[in-house]
Amino acid sequence: MAEDRDELPLFSIPTPELRTDRTRAARPRAETALSAAIEAWGAALAQAGRSPHTVKAFTADLRLLAQFLGGGQSVSAIGTHDVRRFLDWMVKGRRVPCSPKTYSRRVTSIKSFFRWLVEGGILSADPAAPVPQQTVLSPLPEVLARDEVETLLRAGDRLRHADPPDPRPLTLFHLLLHTGIKKGECLTLHVNHVDLRSVDGPILYVRYGDVRKRYKERKLPLEADWVPVYRDYLAQYKPDDQLFPWSPRRLEYILEDLGKLAGLEKHVSFDMCRWTCALRDYQAGWDRDRIRQKLGLSKIQWREIGAKLDRLAAEAA
Repeated sequence: MAEDRDELPLFSIPTPELRTDRTRAARPRAETALSAAIEAWGAALAQAGRSPHTVKAFTADLRLLAQFLGGGQSVSAIGTHDVRRFLDWMVKGRRVPCSPKTYSRRVTSIKSFFRWLVEGGILSADPAAPVPQQTVLSPLPEVLARDEVETLLRAGDRLRHADPPDPRPLTLFHLLLHTGIKKGECLTLHVNHVDLRSVDGPILYVRYGDVRKRYKERKLPLEADWVPVYRDYLAQYKPDDQLFPWSPRRLEYILEDLGKLAGLEKHVSFDMCRWTCALRDYQAGWDRDRIRQKLGLSKIQWREIGAKLDRLAAEAA
């Protein structure tokens, strides 16, 4: 699943009036070279509070345009046909892979740059305005169907009662399926994060040591039928601090092996369990904001996740 990103907007960037001072590049004019105008735009983005990563990424997109057209060409000499030629070259002639997501971002960068020039009174017409913005639909994540979930649970229960027994796969899979926690969150769980004596029923506390991520902390209800499996796990493995004291790769193998035992062709993973959990809650009629909070997502992150859930639910219908 996805982290917060400082994305360049398609619409106007509210920047103070362009002026020359010690902290900014010189105000561009119609005859200013493309390369110099890009530097001024980068300074304006930084002044507007954009992150250094954003400034670097989006000015790099424009420098690629300058490489194609010539950095010394004046901004007023650039027409729509030049922008279209560049975009066509980037996809067909550059011989460097350009993913749909990268292409979309570069279109956004170009359109935002020229819009900034027009709004600053530097250009009277926007050569990038006729170029359509590209919307990228990233591939949908793979999820588990209801019958596959039941098959995995049965396989986990067989391991739990095998000779010798191993309740670990079922403990892990069941927890991921019903809480939707990420792999990183699972790895930082401690035994005292599970409260089986709460008056509200069994609870899992998801904690973060980084104060900047405290908004991700949450209290998640646990399924009652998970508790006896968990007690078997505690009795056999006796974790005294970290709830799952194994490496990330070892836990991944546990999920993969459970999938193989269940006879599934799908590659069972942390991410698959998280998305399956979200989709099950969505299909059960949960409020969208409730799902967002359960997953520990910001409202910005939810835009993409919520759209994907809509598409997943439509495909499953």
